[in-house]
Amino acid sequence: MSSAKYVWGALPALAGLLTGALLIPAAAQADPEAPPKVEPLPDQQLHNVTYRARIDGVSRNATIAYKIDDANINTADPSMLPGRIFEATGVVSDPETAGMAVRIDWPYSANLHCEILVDDQLVAQADTFVGPRLTRPKDDPSYGSLPCGAPLNTPVPGAIAGTVPPGTDPALPPADPALPPPAEAEPPAT
Repeated sequence: MSSAKYVWGALPALAGLLTGALLIPAAAQADPEAPPKVEPLPDQQLHNVTYRARIDGVSRNATIAYKIDDANINTADPSMLPGRIFEATGVVSDPETAGMAVRIDWPYSANLHCEILVDDQLVAQADTFVGPRLTRPKDDPSYGSLPCGAPLNTPVPGAIAGTVPPGTDPALPPADPALPPPAEAEPPAT
């Protein structure tokens, strides 16, 4: 078959395909999904907080607890060599709630330093020296720790949690101070 005959034979076939494509309805395109609407944040302004801690001395089991937001406290166990600076960030709505605690384990001795920056402004700074001891401190649960800024809502890891006053049942809910105390039962008359 010569090339001229081939072209004249392919041309009607191509015309038939194009005509058929025009007669068949095209599939409808679906509307694209609308992008998710971003809800505006409340008028609450958030503040960036930078926590820095340094331990000058040899100590094991260094623990640093700090607030990462208004409701959560994070704990880090970095290997703190002398002069090394631990740095972490968080976001809080009230700069007064930014707080951290640096703690070293007994029997080590070191200088503890911490500072809190809110929006790159220094708002709290603390330094202390933890002296060596021969025995574990029993009467000082905060021995070896340095609080900085606002107190944390949870105890520092390793610290003794608050004790229950004697004569109270920890299983009972706390008494409401607005209610009068319950009347005591009178002994039966004999």
